[in-house]
Amino acid sequence: MANKDLIIDVSDSEVSLALLEDKQLIELNKEKRSVKYSVGDIYLGKVKKIMPGLNAAFINVGYERDAFLHYLDLGAQFRTQQKYYLTAVQKQGRVPPVYKFKPEPDIDKDGKITDVLAAGQTVIVQITKEPISTKGPRLASEISLAGRNLVLIPCSDKVSISSKIESPEEKNRLKTLVQSIKPRNYGIIVRTLAEGKKVAILDAELRDLVRKWESAFLSIKKDIRSPRLFIGEMNRTTTILRDMLNVSFNSIHINDLALADEIRKYIKEIAPEKAGIVKLYKGSLPIFDHFGINKQIKALFGKTVSFKHGAYLIIEHTEALHVIDVNSGNRSRTGNDQESNALEVNLEAAAEIARQLRLRDMGGIIVIDFIDMQSAENKQILYEKMKEIMANDRTKHNILPLSKFGLMQITRQRVRPEMNIVTDEKCPACQGTGETRPTILLTDELERTLSFIVDKIKTRKLILNVHPFVASFLKKGLFPQFLRWNIKYKIIIKVQAVTSYHMLEYHFYDRYENEIDLS
Repeated sequence: MANKDLIIDVSDSEVSLALLEDKQLIELNKEKRSVKYSVGDIYLGKVKKIMPGLNAAFINVGYERDAFLHYLDLGAQFRTQQKYYLTAVQKQGRVPPVYKFKPEPDIDKDGKITDVLAAGQTVIVQITKEPISTKGPRLASEISLAGRNLVLIPCSDKVSISSKIESPEEKNRLKTLVQSIKPRNYGIIVRTLAEGKKVAILDAELRDLVRKWESAFLSIKKDIRSPRLFIGEMNRTTTILRDMLNVSFNSIHINDLALADEIRKYIKEIAPEKAGIVKLYKGSLPIFDHFGINKQIKALFGKTVSFKHGAYLIIEHTEALHVIDVNSGNRSRTGNDQESNALEVNLEAAAEIARQLRLRDMGGIIVIDFIDMQSAENKQILYEKMKEIMANDRTKHNILPLSKFGLMQITRQRVRPEMNIVTDEKCPACQGTGETRPTILLTDELERTLSFIVDKIKTRKLILNVHPFVASFLKKGLFPQFLRWNIKYKIIIKVQAVTSYHMLEYHFYDRYENEIDLS
């Protein structure tokens, strides 16, 4: 079983989560702290335009482009939900709980959008796909509130169990259990993680989800304007952690005390004996540099991605689809014929492609041009291998066998913009002009800064973070430069290499690993 580690980097502007398996980066998530229109957010939207030809409507949710709502995404209980909303807005006194509310008839599944919606009407909608490229958000009116073990669907009454729970006995146990604790007019989807859970855990989570939904209507009269955010999904970091966190991790390293405490508390709830896997990182090197993640990001997010024995992928993106070309490069295998060599390269490429899809969160249509193989048996082996590797991908996907042209097509659900990291760097020292201050004078600049720190701040223990090439230069020889500074200024200085720095970038830290402000 693979060793799994989760590394979380919290900065002022964003939170980055890196999932490692056997020290290899397989998933990367970045969330801006000011992000809006995330999947799961629930809005009060205003119907802007009805499109009978599309059987859909454009809804203003406050985004620069109107969001899209199709008739099929309204949900059968749309009228019940709208009536409950209007009751909450108009009723004097306390809003009745949902379980006491009399449901309206379901809408006709083959009906028309004009029968249900009118321009200017306020509707409760949920983001199902974030704004991508030139498109606004995609919406649904069948609301779902996700917890770790359960998904709550207001104004429904169905109970369904995750198809990934295989045991018929466990499915029956969970269905009977949930039906016994579920209030009227609420539907429940039991998630895979609920397998084996006790009734007390599921009941507590169900009560929290019901409270979250109904409490939003208690205060709705204070602010009936639309469009506006009605019920925010937990921020994306917490959502990812909710779905990702489990006790199979070997360690969780994080550089933020508050989030570390929150995660430790959560782990204690699901597996008290595993609380020790949460570790607060306090090093002076950036956490992603310490664990070698920045180096992997630089190697994995370019147009060309190398894998074993000189083979490589070329990854191209268009508006409609992603194209991946598999190349054997300068790889040669003595004694192997061309067919077996092609199969070997293709199987290794399949593993790297599955990793790239998760890493970049590539969605939509992906077309892969594998190295040509003649044998139908080998093509089937490659197809089965791809399905096996992709089984670990939590995102919904579908894989087709190789076509007669040797192309494999994969569709992968796209609900967020693709993770796009530019690995080719514009030189920050010269801003692309090709000219920079003389590198030979960098050591003089470092020494002047060091002299200033020693004189003004009166500290004797220092850490200097620099680019790896500069670190090597300062440490070279029998009597390296940094030791000369130690003797000259009567200090102890530690030089550390940081791969994410540009060539002439440097930062000084005190003994407590706080950066020294040189401004």
